[in-house]
Amino acid sequence: MKVAILAGGLGSRLAEETEVKPKPMVEIGGQPILWHIMMYYAQFGYGDFAVALGYKGEVIKRWMREYAHLHGDMTVSLGTGEVTLHDPHRHDWTVDLVETGQDTATGGRIKRLQPWSGGGTFMLTWGDGLSNVDLHALLAFHRAHGRLATLTAVRPPARFGHLDFDGDRV
Repeated sequence: MKVAILAGGLGSRLAEETEVKPKPMVEIGGQPILWHIMMYYAQFGYGDFAVALGYKGEVIKRWMREYAHLHGDMTVSLGTGEVTLHDPHRHDWTVDLVETGQDTATGGRIKRLQPWSGGGTFMLTWGDGLSNVDLHALLAFHRAHGRLATLTAVRPPARFGHLDFDGDRV
């Protein structure tokens, strides 16, 4: 199942960090938030990602490309330029990096990820969406309720938006 990650916003509330990189690339414990999100999903068996890029998307592209080469053993043939990676502990992830436009709003980013979503049920989170949600239980809840979408939220509500509930429905 595909995991879509929205990583294209300006990150204006972290302006001192996001002048040079997008918010998902802000580091926690020496790794970008995006890496932590992907590691969390990987713990539940998800390793197929589509990242919606926008603001400073080239930073995410560069990091993804360099990640495999900077973490682990490799052999470089200086004559041919061929690089062979040797670390059996690498993450077996596939990451689609999708340009969704710098000025595209959330709904537009999701729509632009549609061709990359796998055509069925998929997970979606924001590029700063760190959580401790049991993803297996969340998927079971979604399937049991037969709805188009399932949303997780935390309380107290964020100061930048809110949800109105009717029981377990938004």
